[in-house]
Amino acid sequence: MTFSPGEPWSPQHDTPRVRSFDPTIAVELFPSGLQSALIRSPKIELQPLDWQPTAPGVVSLPLAARTPQVSSYYFEAPAMEIAPTDSGSPNNGTAAAPVPRASDADGPPSLGPQSPDSPSLDFSSARRAKTRIAPPDDIVKLEDRLFYVLQPALESLLGGPLSLPFHPFPYQFEGIAFLYPRHAAVLADEMGLGKTMQAITTVRLLLHAGELRRVLLICPKPLVTNWQREFKLWAPEIPLTTVEGDQTRRRWQWNQADAVVTIANYELVNRDERLIAETQRSYDLVMLDESQRIKNAGGTTSQAVCGIRRRRSWALTGTPVENSADDLVGIFEFVSPGLLSPGMRPRRIAQAVSDHVLRRTKDTVLEDLPPKMIRDTELRLTAEQFATYQQAEDEGVIRLSEMGDSISVQHVFQLVLRLKQICNFDPATGESAKLEQLQADLEEIARSGKKAIVFSQWVETLTRLAKRLKRFGPLEYHGRIPSSRRDGVIEQFRNDPKSHVILMSYGAGGVGLNLQFSEYVFLFDRWWNPAVEDQAIARAHRVGAAGAVTVSRYLAVNTIEERINQILEEKRELFDTIFANGNDSPRDMGLSQKEIFGLFNLDLPRRASDRAA
Repeated sequence: MTFSPGEPWSPQHDTPRVRSFDPTIAVELFPSGLQSALIRSPKIELQPLDWQPTAPGVVSLPLAARTPQVSSYYFEAPAMEIAPTDSGSPNNGTAAAPVPRASDADGPPSLGPQSPDSPSLDFSSARRAKTRIAPPDDIVKLEDRLFYVLQPALESLLGGPLSLPFHPFPYQFEGIAFLYPRHAAVLADEMGLGKTMQAITTVRLLLHAGELRRVLLICPKPLVTNWQREFKLWAPEIPLTTVEGDQTRRRWQWNQADAVVTIANYELVNRDERLIAETQRSYDLVMLDESQRIKNAGGTTSQAVCGIRRRRSWALTGTPVENSADDLVGIFEFVSPGLLSPGMRPRRIAQAVSDHVLRRTKDTVLEDLPPKMIRDTELRLTAEQFATYQQAEDEGVIRLSEMGDSISVQHVFQLVLRLKQICNFDPATGESAKLEQLQADLEEIARSGKKAIVFSQWVETLTRLAKRLKRFGPLEYHGRIPSSRRDGVIEQFRNDPKSHVILMSYGAGGVGLNLQFSEYVFLFDRWWNPAVEDQAIARAHRVGAAGAVTVSRYLAVNTIEERINQILEEKRELFDTIFANGNDSPRDMGLSQKEIFGLFNLDLPRRASDRAA
């Protein structure tokens, strides 16, 4: 069919032709079996295999042990200083000296004159000794124990900027190592071994290490100046604040926030208990000197001291046990409250305090210490003196017997003291067998140019002795001598060749004094317990003593003094039971009321109980 362009198409022109075809493809199906195979379970066949394993070969190679080589290095510690307080401030502290730096040190420190606490040793042998700080038993964390184990030896720490004016004895290094890591410690060395030096040096190390910031030292009033002097010697860079003066001044001193070491006496601490509490300050360390002052846990002094907030508690004492084991219980109420309890047996006390108490005696640590020779001089009273004594005892016992059940232990003590005074001087005639013996002894001492100390518990006795001993240049040192004059008395006794004897009371002269230039000690009358007597003897028999020390203990036979001496020996046994680890079963060595009445064969009143006096 054709048509011209532009010409309209119409069905009339032509009919379309249509062709058709069939697109179907023939397909044949053949079965393959694949579907059946897919749904059919596989067939598993197991075949055994015969296999014999063979042992592996081992080759042994011997390796020789080889000691590893270790190189150690010592790095100088950087110079550290504790800034002293303004010298113009009214703190009454010891003048602070600059800390010597490592560059200033030229060889070992100068030995200089003999030190009362620590005479010098040979440096070549001392340097070979190494004292390590051992962690206390109550430290259980490994990292805390390693902190102390990895500390360098004390001998290396106390060099360079922290050098000492005198080289300590090995046992003094051990005392420093004992105090350093402990928060609760009692340094109970025998008098004369340098507890003051050990405590000051440990405080110095802890201050420079940043372990301490505020320290409070409490001591008896007569020893305040001694501590100031010792700090100036062993730690001159540490500023001191001494609490004294009226209440307004003391309030200001207690509130000083920048005080590094504060020194106060027991009487002021007791009086200022409220002032101390108002400051609400906590001390890093509170240290007690002559800590037997707080042996009575119920006393006001003990309560005032124990109420001070603190992290560390140290106690220094040469006599931790004076009368009974409960004395140590009172001290530990401050050191570690609750560790001990009244009535504990001495053996249990020894076990409980073993890691908190360090006790050394001169005999065990000082091979070169001059010997101490003790002689008990037994004297018979003069005829008239003994007659006076016998009459006083007979009449006193009769009066006590007539009192019946109203009698008390105080009544018996009054008679004891009266009889002891008669043993010193006959109140009627002034005769004294002891004075006659003392004059003979001092004659020989004065001729040889030596010096002697005479102790008594009564000022009246010392005053009478001073009048009768004029030719020996006697000096007096007791409670009636003002504190401001006492240092001058000691210096005169030390330097005046005409002063051969000093007359001391047990209370004023029994602690804290260094009189090692005296080679003779006389106990004119006996004290109630041996610890106080040992303290008195230790004023002369201590480190730095020039020669042997002779101790004469006067004893009037057939008198109350002889009976008291037996009690003193029993108290020594008590002390040895606690601190010498004896194997014998401990006995009750306390002085009971029954024993006191037994001094005169008196029966204990029915209303009284047999308790420790």
